[in-house]
Amino acid sequence: MKTTRYGGVSAYVATATATAIFLTTVVAVLIISFGAVFSCFLSSTDSQPEFVIPIVQLQSQMNLTHQHSDDYKFRAVISPDHYRSSTSFPLILNRNRTFIARRRRRRPEIELARARAAIRRAASVHNLSQVLRSGDVLSSDIYHNPSAFYQSYMEMEKRFKVYVYEEGELPMVHDGPCKNIYTTEGRFIMEMERGGQNFRTKHAHQAHVYFMPFSVTWMVKYLYKPDTYDLTPLRHFVSDYVRLISTKHPFWNRTHAADHFMLSCHDWGPHASKAHPNLYTNSIRVLCNANSSEGFDPQKDVSLPEINLHSGNIPSKLVFPPPATTFRPHLAFFAGGVHGPIRPILLHHWMGRDPDLQIFEYLPEHLDYYSLMLASKYCLCPSGYEVASPRIVESIYSECVPVIISENYVLPFSDVLKWDAFSVNVKVSEVSRLKEILMGVREDEYLRLKENLRQVRRHFVLNQPSQRFDVFHMILHSVWLRRLNLKLEE
Repeated sequence: MKTTRYGGVSAYVATATATAIFLTTVVAVLIISFGAVFSCFLSSTDSQPEFVIPIVQLQSQMNLTHQHSDDYKFRAVISPDHYRSSTSFPLILNRNRTFIARRRRRRPEIELARARAAIRRAASVHNLSQVLRSGDVLSSDIYHNPSAFYQSYMEMEKRFKVYVYEEGELPMVHDGPCKNIYTTEGRFIMEMERGGQNFRTKHAHQAHVYFMPFSVTWMVKYLYKPDTYDLTPLRHFVSDYVRLISTKHPFWNRTHAADHFMLSCHDWGPHASKAHPNLYTNSIRVLCNANSSEGFDPQKDVSLPEINLHSGNIPSKLVFPPPATTFRPHLAFFAGGVHGPIRPILLHHWMGRDPDLQIFEYLPEHLDYYSLMLASKYCLCPSGYEVASPRIVESIYSECVPVIISENYVLPFSDVLKWDAFSVNVKVSEVSRLKEILMGVREDEYLRLKENLRQVRRHFVLNQPSQRFDVFHMILHSVWLRRLNLKLEE
């Protein structure tokens, strides 16, 4: 072997070269291993991405942006060195953005999947004390499954996000009546406009549902010509509104309105929803006029309680009902106009016929409506032209057991509440036997119904601002349940 004077240097160079190759190999192995670990991290939180990023850097999401703090904490970012050395960077970057956008769209579905799993676990727990937290008290008598309801409510508070469309102008959008018989409609719209107790989100891609804040009551006031019974202007307005949001935003067309909801307490709410086929057939319609014989679908639609607050507040006499032991001299009470097919039957059989049943068409001036409710054991709630009646909530406020006389009425929150635990149902065909039916309720059963009324009252109270478990939250919870039952596929 011939050597030169540079033999020592050559050996050093050879050794250095070998060392460099070794270190390069180690670094390459570490990079590949790190990439595999990061890929596993992504696949553990979501489905496997359709591409692999060759070189990545981890950056804190907090350093990138504060607008999506709920997103996963770290993001894969192409390194500058790879950008300079790879002609495929634009394609990889686009795929990266696509993956991130797709993951952001899927995040609401991931949240819902976790909520469903938690609710299923809670539903199997028979000991309610194992579920309740924060000193909450739930009466097991008035719920179908108190554990499932409580867990569902907690999941709603933790996760549920509503996007409120900002399109439209006052007065028919972003406003509604906050007094009288349509109070529920306006108060809900106003609550959502003010932020919805943190349920409202400004980031549309984070939302689980999308709310269209138009008021059918104000449409009737400003668009309808009296005595024409022409609902065309209402339908045109709703149709134009849907066209506006569906062309400006991708969400309506993405789900065919299945994750959108409208809310109306006016009798013509269902008619206004017919302005667009997807609104009527697919969307969540929150309606006081919850008549199953006229297209109301309890699987996707929500029954809205009708609450008549003349001044916007609960009548002073009903704020604090008398103690449960207070004697109530009258068996039953009703006063109201002859509206619809049921009330004439009731008046025909009982008006002025029995002193135990205080039945009036129009209340004499010397008598007080709320005082008679407070003096009666049962308050009759027959449907009028439409199925809903504000007497139901008034009965709950006065702890006068409501007697539901209706056909095809889907009662509010009936997927959670056991209405037979705090009310009595009388078929229209049994109105002639009304006194016999009510006298047949044992005293201990009546006291149980009355106590349950006291427990369920908070679910029907309009607070300002709203409070946990009140009617605003129960309406939202009903929408939340419908959204939980909806699985969207990409």
